[in-house]
Amino acid sequence: MPTIGAGVLHNAARVPDRPALITPERRWTWRELDDDAARTAARLRKAGLGKGDRFAIVAGNRAETVVAFFAAARLGAIVVPVNARLAAPEIAHILADAGPVAIASAPELDAVVDEAVTAARAKLARFSLGAGGEHPDPTVAGTEEEPVYQDFAAESDDALILYTSGTTGRPKGVLLDHHRAIWAALAQVVSLGLRDGERYLHLPPLYHAGGVVFLNAITLLGGTHVLIPAFDPGVAATTIERERISAMLGVPTMYQFLLRHPGIDRYDLSSWRTGIFGAAPMPAETVRQLLARFPGVTFFQQCGQTEAGPTGLYSTYEQIQSRPDSSGHLAQPFVEARLVDENGADVAPGEVGELVLRGEPVMKGYWHQPEATAEAFRGGWLHTGDLMHLHEDGAMRLVDRLKDVIITGGRNVYSAEVEQALASHPDVADCAVVGVRHPDWNETIVAVVTPVSGRAPTLESIREHCRARIADYKLPRELRLAEIPRTPSGKIQKHLIRKTFSKGQTV
Repeated sequence: MPTIGAGVLHNAARVPDRPALITPERRWTWRELDDDAARTAARLRKAGLGKGDRFAIVAGNRAETVVAFFAAARLGAIVVPVNARLAAPEIAHILADAGPVAIASAPELDAVVDEAVTAARAKLARFSLGAGGEHPDPTVAGTEEEPVYQDFAAESDDALILYTSGTTGRPKGVLLDHHRAIWAALAQVVSLGLRDGERYLHLPPLYHAGGVVFLNAITLLGGTHVLIPAFDPGVAATTIERERISAMLGVPTMYQFLLRHPGIDRYDLSSWRTGIFGAAPMPAETVRQLLARFPGVTFFQQCGQTEAGPTGLYSTYEQIQSRPDSSGHLAQPFVEARLVDENGADVAPGEVGELVLRGEPVMKGYWHQPEATAEAFRGGWLHTGDLMHLHEDGAMRLVDRLKDVIITGGRNVYSAEVEQALASHPDVADCAVVGVRHPDWNETIVAVVTPVSGRAPTLESIREHCRARIADYKLPRELRLAEIPRTPSGKIQKHLIRKTFSKGQTV
């Protein structure tokens, strides 16, 4: 099964009556999902979508997203999942960059997508995904077109353009062919010990790379995709109990909300076997709380990148137990990983180096950006921009993004290290650390903190708390209380924080 679209066809033949897709409104078997994908593919083909054409989807975690995704894939089209939270100008940038032939959006997003289409001056077929939309819904019955029960894609054909989260500026399109997408999915299956028939709860949005890779991985296993429209800790816990969920990926903030949810211990979560966290650093104290609160769950940590499929580093349950502050110990299967200095040489234990990757899941390159691709693949390795501290036992800990290192008084300060100390403060719900220009020190360290409800930490209390955990030159010099701007995948948008500070505004 070398292509994305072949997965549904294969499952319809192998396990036709097994549950394939479950939403609060309906349940599909693999046979039923295959039928819906076949009819949807026919409608998309009639609208002009074919092999190599781009098909953009702007929608959240809904059944129509899944059906349209697999329908386009079996036509050999390149699927372009678009962040459903973007504003019209941001969507317009992606449309101008990707050049899709057709675009489908959730009904509640039709207006903003129409605005983006107009701004991008794009000529394309418009669809709505769901009832009540402004445009035809390709996933509904009623066409006289012959259903497409065939996979037109080859393993070497381009399959996906996944746009980066834009933590440093405008997002870039990461191009994956079917070979890379399938190997990225297999890396998850092997490293996490996922099983045939896995019942998986999709918490991250399906337009995120982490959502896409598990959509493919669970399909490879003939498993069951369970969707809820948006993350809510109570709804997630209820769904785990009702649908006997066995595995799920969550970003750190999701797990933190689960831990704080009143009465979480009253839910029957005994089916939950595998828990994965990643996409952003998880505070060590939160890791300890997870292990204590959910002793029946085998947790894995991942530290990957969209440009790698997304794959990268991971830690096993035992490694998480021994070093909860790490970001990863091993390269995922089918991936090689190194930590290198500015000259490309391997760093020694105790030193900090940039994480570089290569392997089957790593991207072909950035869509229509040959210079950025060449820069990313210096020396034949994907340069991630993630700076890691290498411990004697082989554990690696993310200390900063290469572009986020703060240089103050001639010393390098890694913001992730300061954030880890900040996150352990009892009054801190969320935090970010940035460097701001200073006339004497080059940069000064600024902490942006979202307080726990009803609390108001001061700079003095923050510094006193952190003093026992980090060196004095790493202590924040300024404090702002505000909401932390994050991407939907949980990553801090530090470029927005720095931009706000440069204008003298409050975050």
